Amino acid sequence: MIRKAPLDFINPDDTNETWRIFRIMSEFIEGFEVLSQVGEAVSIFGSARSKRNSENYKLAEEIAFLLAKEGFAIITGGGPGVMEAANKGAKKAKGISVGLNIRLPMEQKPNSFADILIEFRYFFARKVMFIKYAKAFVVLPGGFGTLDEFIEAITLIQTRRIGEFPVILVNSKFWKPMIRWMEKTLVQEGMIDIEDLDIFTVVDTPDQVLEVIRDFYAQKKAAFLDR
Repeated sequence: MIRKAPLDFINPDDTNETWRIFRIMSEFIEGFEVLSQVGEAVSIFGSARSKRNSENYKLAEEIAFLLAKEGFAIITGGGPGVMEAANKGAKKAKGISVGLNIRLPMEQKPNSFADILIEFRYFFARKVMFIKYAKAFVVLPGGFGTLDEFIEAITLIQTRRIGEFPVILVNSKFWKPMIRWMEKTLVQEGMIDIEDLDIFTVVDTPDQVLEVIRDFYAQKKAAFLDR
């Protein structure tokens, strides 16, 4: 038997929780509808704090330019720093430039180089879009948000919740201390297998990023044809 609580006992906050489901659904629906039209894409991540004259900003812009010339849409978090640089590079190459902006208490202002801009209230809905429509992740130096996207991707690949795709860390000098910690602590303590470190690749130049992506999909195509 299903018993319904009298209306007098319904907490207004509970109805707010119910309506939140519809807000979440609307973010998924809009994301799926828009991004399903952009074709093959690469998601690029990095610090919102990178200055326009910094090495990482210039790297992101050039990487996005090369990938857009290769035919990939470029997806970023839509904000400043590395995100702005990547959207700028895509637009400069006359490619598809997408920004998935997140609403934050301090308000992340969208950059002006994203031709397609989607606003998100929920991080988890936004993260689904980054992964679902990406043929590769390119991760430049960044803070907690960048690390979150990187760890999310390699966790899903490690646990086989999604298929393998290139996850590329750019700027070996920045990432080496973290990788050494993974080797000396996570592997040695048995928290991960040494093979798990093969899930991602570390490079230093835009040409190397493009080469990793090309090689991955060439090998995948060859393996398919050999079946």
